[in-house]
Amino acid sequence: MERNPMRRQLAVMRQSLFDQGYLDEQFIQLEELQDDANPNFVEEVVTLYYRDSARLILNIEQALERKPFDFNKLDGYMHQFKGSSSSIGAQKVKAESTMFREYCKSGNGEGCMRAFQQLKKEYATLKKKLEAYFQVARQAGPTESACCPK
Repeated sequence: MERNPMRRQLAVMRQSLFDQGYLDEQFIQLEELQDDANPNFVEEVVTLYYRDSARLILNIEQALERKPFDFNKLDGYMHQFKGSSSSIGAQKVKAESTMFREYCKSGNGEGCMRAFQQLKKEYATLKKKLEAYFQVARQAGPTESACCPK
């Protein structure tokens, strides 16, 4: 009986990530790949994303410190970052990545700086929310099957 409240809390947390626009259907596709043989698959993929994307963020930060901006290099880094973010369904992060790339294409350095600050904010917020979600998921124990958000 103790698992029920945890499962409900987990479902509410998960739904809010979709309702607030943090995650999209790609996250559901990751969940569908998780099974009894690999019960922590989604958490492992997200952990790898945050580990690997930290390097890309550092590269972008360093490139933004160099004047004049190398918009091609910045766009290349952000292209990689956007792809990684898309692979876990990080919807808001992906949207900010798109904005950054648009500013690169138009040569708008100030726009790149603003978009990057917003991207880092969304990135950190999602990380915090997913860490809390996975902590509750571990406490709740294995799930029967993944389901789509309402």
